[in-house]
Amino acid sequence: MQGKGVIKFFAILLAVVCLYQLSFTWVAHNVESDAKAYSKGDPAKYTAYLDSMSNQPVYPLLKHDYSYVKQREIALGLDLKGGMNVTMQIQLNELVRKIANNNPDPIFNQALANADKLQANAQTSQKDYIALFVSEYEKLNPNGKLAAIFSTKDNQDRLKFNASNSEVKAYLEDLAATAVKQSFTVLNTRINQFGVTQPNIQLQQGSNRILVELPGVKEPERVRKLLSGSAKLEFYETFDNAEAYQYLINADNVLAAKNKTAKKDSAKTDTTAKVAAAKTDTTAKGGSLLSKVQKSASKNDTSATSLNKSKQASEHPLFAVMRLNIIPGPNGQQQLGGGPVVGIAALQDTAKVNAYLNSADVKAVLPRNIKFLWEVKPQKNTKNFLLYAIKLSGADNGPVLSGDVINDAHADNNQKGLPDVVMVMNSEGAQKWRTITAEASSGQNKKAIAIVLDDNVYSAPTVQNEISGGVSSIDGNFTIDDTHDLANVLKAGRLPAPAHIVSESIVGPSLGQEAINAGILSSVLGLVVVLIFMIAYYNRAGTVAVVAVIINVFFLMGVLTSLGAVLTVPGVAGIVLTLGIAVDANVLIYERTREELGLGKSLKAAIADGFKHALPSILDSQISTFLTGLILFVFGSGPIQGFATTLMIGIATSLFCSLLISRVIFEWMLDKGMDIKFSNPWSSHTFKNANFAFVKNRFKFYIISGLFILAGLISIFTRGFTYGVDFEGGRNYIVGFPNKSVTTEQIHDAIDATLGRSTEVKTMGTDKFSITTNYLFNDNSTAADAKVRSTLVSALGNKAETKITDSNILGGSKVSATIADELKTSAIYTVIFAIFVISAYILIRFRKWQFSLGAMVATAHDALLVLSFFSLFNGFLPFSLDIDQAFIAAILTVIGYSINDTVVVFDRIREFLDHSGNEKQEDVINRAINSTLSRTIITALTVVFVLLVLFIFGGDVIKGFSFALLIGVLFGTYSSICVATPVIVDFGKKQLKK
Repeated sequence: MQGKGVIKFFAILLAVVCLYQLSFTWVAHNVESDAKAYSKGDPAKYTAYLDSMSNQPVYPLLKHDYSYVKQREIALGLDLKGGMNVTMQIQLNELVRKIANNNPDPIFNQALANADKLQANAQTSQKDYIALFVSEYEKLNPNGKLAAIFSTKDNQDRLKFNASNSEVKAYLEDLAATAVKQSFTVLNTRINQFGVTQPNIQLQQGSNRILVELPGVKEPERVRKLLSGSAKLEFYETFDNAEAYQYLINADNVLAAKNKTAKKDSAKTDTTAKVAAAKTDTTAKGGSLLSKVQKSASKNDTSATSLNKSKQASEHPLFAVMRLNIIPGPNGQQQLGGGPVVGIAALQDTAKVNAYLNSADVKAVLPRNIKFLWEVKPQKNTKNFLLYAIKLSGADNGPVLSGDVINDAHADNNQKGLPDVVMVMNSEGAQKWRTITAEASSGQNKKAIAIVLDDNVYSAPTVQNEISGGVSSIDGNFTIDDTHDLANVLKAGRLPAPAHIVSESIVGPSLGQEAINAGILSSVLGLVVVLIFMIAYYNRAGTVAVVAVIINVFFLMGVLTSLGAVLTVPGVAGIVLTLGIAVDANVLIYERTREELGLGKSLKAAIADGFKHALPSILDSQISTFLTGLILFVFGSGPIQGFATTLMIGIATSLFCSLLISRVIFEWMLDKGMDIKFSNPWSSHTFKNANFAFVKNRFKFYIISGLFILAGLISIFTRGFTYGVDFEGGRNYIVGFPNKSVTTEQIHDAIDATLGRSTEVKTMGTDKFSITTNYLFNDNSTAADAKVRSTLVSALGNKAETKITDSNILGGSKVSATIADELKTSAIYTVIFAIFVISAYILIRFRKWQFSLGAMVATAHDALLVLSFFSLFNGFLPFSLDIDQAFIAAILTVIGYSINDTVVVFDRIREFLDHSGNEKQEDVINRAINSTLSRTIITALTVVFVLLVLFIFGGDVIKGFSFALLIGVLFGTYSSICVATPVIVDFGKKQLKK
């Protein structure tokens, strides 16, 4: 074998990289174990410990801090960790109404209503909303001019009064795209400030939807309010640091006095007198007090070496958790920094600073027109946030200007070529802005204006000159991304396109832990089953496959971690399935090697020829399965993408380990003179000289398949399917009942009168039930979700045997009808598309349309068999047979496996036909099928063993998913032998021979 050194080098390099990537998970786990030991079950102490370690080096060799390590550990999905998944839809209809100033024109409003209906329809829901609206308007009013509705004095520079409808459409599409991006920016900021570890926020390209995944969230109601709230953009005047500094000194003294009073309960201290004394001290000895505070801050910075940290926190409570904005002066003395920034604090201390500054005692000594707000983003490469002193204006103590005066904002470059933002206001805002900027820029001490969104400071530029005309340039230490974000923020007030929750799912921590335990157990057992079987069947050669599979799992986990892939329950299923198909290449190689040994070749030659002759079949089968995974990744979402990612990476690592690592191991064993056996006595003659009449009996197989599919189609059109909530819409809850003997009938008796008789109740294991209801389904308000949940708990409380508390609801999900219809339509198209893509690959690879037709018929046959089974046996088996996204993933995986199996048979048929001479074509094909029977059955058995383990031990959440895979593999094995090949026979005639 050539290139062994290169293979070894890359294997070692990949192993080192994977080890490095996986080490982050190990280090993070160690830190969290220390946190558990320290907290002794106290959640507050646990969180405080981890916060304190966020900037501390925890990686022994590379000195990475905990925050860095945590971001690079294996990311667990919501179904494994618990948390919340939300899909937000930007309401572009409300945006259009706002741009038109709520125009009362009946045709305009009817066109909007028609567009709303069309977008709610599954067939047109993916189309551009603006295009739908314009099309409907032109249908209702063919000669109507949209410019008359949308063109105003404020936007005339972009939209003229005589603009064509196509120009108006382009203008609206641009504003719609901006509104979606702006909403994404706002949601992204809100989520990052929520404190969730490893949140995932994705803008779904080509749509007006945003996917938000929040692992570990325990307050879903708070999240709903956070995500659904309208963005509030405001402009504030600011205090200079020199002005605000005095107030912070007063606040710190008040807190210190309060601490002293708490320690001496018998002593009554006059807080007002202390504040007055502090003011006098500051006025008389400003420099000395400044130095004293700076020294206190320095002590806080080096708290690890401080001998009196508690004393520091007692004497200067505020400055123990926040550093003042103090900088070195020209003569080495400390002096106050300029601008509105008054302090800086670590992320874990910001809540304490807020508590101090918002306490009643501190507020009593602060002016009514001051408030303190944090910067939206931490300082670069830190978790430290700046604190700004905001000046409240007017009788209402509010902003000096609101964000609805912004007409436009865009990223640009200033005269020096540096990134900046250009902001354009309407006429009303321009007048106010001129007055504000004139006042802020007057005198020597120029003031800053803070740009605030949702009480977070995005920027606070210093005003250099009066700005007239309403066009302003905002510059600072910006990156290009910063300017785009700020531009979107500035347009938040002018383009209020509210975001509504159209889909959500909640997984409780306990259900997530169950999924983790089940996933680990099924993975370990699946691995053990595969390894035992390979050694039992292939003797010492089986041990090589065992080593290759173990290395494959190691590489797979390392690559998943390095790519930042999120591991979900379907992802675990993908790993378990990968264990099954990972041995497929080994089986092909070993069976070909056994054939070569049967021809009398030496061991070394047989192994070399085994690898050589098996390579085309391995590549064809694995590429076809990879294409299935790719289609799943492109068209799937959430957990389905996780499954597809795992499957594709697993195929890549399996090929590397099976073709290269295994070959290197065999070469090493041969060099050492080891006796390598490819079978045990009992397995040496399995399927040898098999001569089953598959081709002759093909019409019997046609009849069997036809009857089953016919029965299935009758059942589909009469009984139908049970759709999961993601395909049907509604609200679904996973409920664990304290009463282990409760039945579905008892649950129905308790809730039907309240939630309606259409509520579905299905068992999930011994003590958990899935309850799906359409109660208040059309109510999309935040309050409706809480009401449905409380109503469910209350209704179940009507019966003693079904009584639960809110904590017994382990998880739940909600999907709107629009999303459900889209998923249904998308699933159908995805399956059809997968069949055509794989058939096209077969056509390109084998260059005979008969092979492509056989593959297409076999894959459609397998999909129909699985669908028929799920309809025929729905309600008769003791577990759910729902049609949902996971089921579609199973169907596509079955298609991939079926093609994998079929391609191997096809490859052998092509090989036999090329050397068949004058032998009858049907006999040649039948002999080819029998020659691959050993490989087909062994591979199928391996995968079936793994899927049985997954079905039994993988947990209730994926029981239906694993069952679909199980029967799909059985059907796929059957079709590759009994359906795909007979199609070639009946359509090929004599055209298949060279």
